[in-house]
Amino acid sequence: MCSWLGENPEVLDSVIAAETPEGILLELRPAGLSARFCAFAIDILIRFAILFAALIVGSVLEGLGTALILILYFLLDWFYPVAFELGRDGATPGKSAMGLKVVMDNGLPVTPAASMTRNLLRVADFLPFGYGAAIASMLLSRDCKRLGDLAASTIVVHLPRAAPKATLDMVKPLPPAI
Repeated sequence: MCSWLGENPEVLDSVIAAETPEGILLELRPAGLSARFCAFAIDILIRFAILFAALIVGSVLEGLGTALILILYFLLDWFYPVAFELGRDGATPGKSAMGLKVVMDNGLPVTPAASMTRNLLRVADFLPFGYGAAIASMLLSRDCKRLGDLAASTIVVHLPRAAPKATLDMVKPLPPAI
């Protein structure tokens, strides 16, 4: 998905070294603007699909339906990313589809306070219009952080890909030695 944007995590030259409290050195590969945009687009489509289904159900309930739809919209807008980032994968469905994950600057899983901070600052990232501050911040920082990531000490990284396993098709047959 979004391969036309030309971002390949295997050829990124920006690798950040992070050391865990146990002294383990981790290599983090920050996600760029194109991968994060694609993940955001997937998440927006999922949220719109949920809201559309709620609109269909809510139209039957009239006034109560409108109230429930507004509450659902508020919850989806503010807590959708937080709920998924605090889960086991540390990523929303869009980030998972793009092979991304949110972690702390030191490579550890994101904390509840950090997830809330980075997602509450989406309002500031949206300014002046269309996530302009977020795009400017991501383009100006070496590790592609938006304002919410800077405030929460988090980073969106590419998940490491496992090396492909060798199969018999990959092994060249040799004639027996005589």
